[in-house]
Amino acid sequence: MTDAFRRDLIALVPKLRRFAASLVGQQQDADDLVQAACEKALRSASHFQPGTRMDSWMYRIIQNLWLDDRRRARTRGTVVDPDDAYLSDEGKAAQLPEDRMMLAHVRNAMTTLPDGQREVLSLIAIEGLSYKETAEVLDLPIGTVMSRLSRAREALLPKLGLSEGRRQ
Repeated sequence: MTDAFRRDLIALVPKLRRFAASLVGQQQDADDLVQAACEKALRSASHFQPGTRMDSWMYRIIQNLWLDDRRRARTRGTVVDPDDAYLSDEGKAAQLPEDRMMLAHVRNAMTTLPDGQREVLSLIAIEGLSYKETAEVLDLPIGTVMSRLSRAREALLPKLGLSEGRRQ
């Protein structure tokens, strides 16, 4: 494992935290997920192919760990409380009270989306990945990515009071 690998992984942590928070809903659980993903990445550094995108590789690790945890949670019956949901823009945009209120409203609305829609929306709208990159990270056809994104947007708009959704 090289110093460059470690540096690149450390630089990704804020993006990984945002993505994980959008999946799990609670920042503490998101941080645990990121830590587990980083540990796995460090153990599996030899599997990383230099010249490829580390962020896509890490998103995939996070998604797989999260899905494994969701499967375990189904048998345990773990529930995420929407009031504890947390996504942060790290003070970059939501400085006015109205902006902070809208961000909180969006956070809560995102927790109501089905998992697949929330994953796609998070990678595209929050992390800025392209449709193609999102399809590669989630191992989905690009048409499925586009469909899930469209459904996520349609479901969110009425919840945010912006317009009527056509389907849910």
